[in-house]
Amino acid sequence: MHFTKKNYELLLASIIFLLIIALHYPFYKAIILMLEFIVIIEVVKMISEFITKKRLRMRYVIDVFIIFLTRDVIILTTNPNKDHQEILFLLFVIFVFFLFRILAVQFSPALSKKKKAQTKF
Repeated sequence: MHFTKKNYELLLASIIFLLIIALHYPFYKAIILMLEFIVIIEVVKMISEFITKKRLRMRYVIDVFIIFLTRDVIILTTNPNKDHQEILFLLFVIFVFFLFRILAVQFSPALSKKKKAQTKF
């Protein structure tokens, strides 16, 4: 029981992998579906926070774009007639979004409020 509590991600990933093998489902399609599921989760998180807190975090928006672009890169790399320039462009855009995400976390309004509160004491 202790092992499953500590390593439930490994257990879940193993079950999914075994299902993919048992059902003879193409692995790249399974990865694409999982990435689409993650995009949906992030969008739902973003909408939920907007409804409850009446604000939208840039981090969630950027995460959705990064995951969606990663999905597109995977789809393009598995295509036999792949366009290398399009893949490189998408990778560059993902890199730019990662930079934006780092900046969004570093210059977060919540983090700024924490720093101001700490300097007062």
